Amino acid sequence: MPEIFIAFSYKDILFLLQGALVTIAMCATAFSCGLVVALVIGLIRTARRFPALRWIGGAYVEIFRGTPLLMQIFIAYFGLSILGLNLPPFAAVSIPLILYTGAYMGEIVRAGVEAVPRGQWEAGRSLGMRYHQLMRYVVAPVAVRVMIPPSVGFLVQLVKGTSLAYVVGYVELTRAGYIVSQSTYATMLVFTLVGAIYFGINYPLSLASQRMEVRLQRHA
Repeated sequence: MPEIFIAFSYKDILFLLQGALVTIAMCATAFSCGLVVALVIGLIRTARRFPALRWIGGAYVEIFRGTPLLMQIFIAYFGLSILGLNLPPFAAVSIPLILYTGAYMGEIVRAGVEAVPRGQWEAGRSLGMRYHQLMRYVVAPVAVRVMIPPSVGFLVQLVKGTSLAYVVGYVELTRAGYIVSQSTYATMLVFTLVGAIYFGINYPLSLASQRMEVRLQRHA
């Protein structure tokens, strides 16, 4: 058996899987919390009666979409420490990821809301529906169908974006792969496994998205 495989043990695989769990946890935290931010941003971006709110929402989106995520993590970890605010590595990565997710998903929410024809809005108002009722019974069925494909596409991007946690020394999947490759010198083998684990995380997301789209189309 080649020495490259002898140096690579089950403990290294377990270490990679632990890194994968960290990646999944970071992604879940960023996406779930970021989605709350996105709903707020998306709704104020469509608030025609409040131009000031629309401007604030637009500025937020442009700032976080127009700057590199790596720079945002640097500011959260190193920049804030200069001001005396020392964030733990998980928070220093998760907060920028949440804000980054809020900006991108906020635009997806805005696109979903604006996809609803104005005639449906007017029809709902003519029936005496209030804003929350319009959102639930008129907007949501259309908006969700529009939002699912780009949301899953962004989620896949977010999974890969967690690899930037290496800049603060946080051990997620990519960082774990680097550590194992340095100790075993089996670089090709290690990062082949890392790529396979990333694929194992992302592929089910794509399948789930396709099934959700089919179900929504059947109930449309």
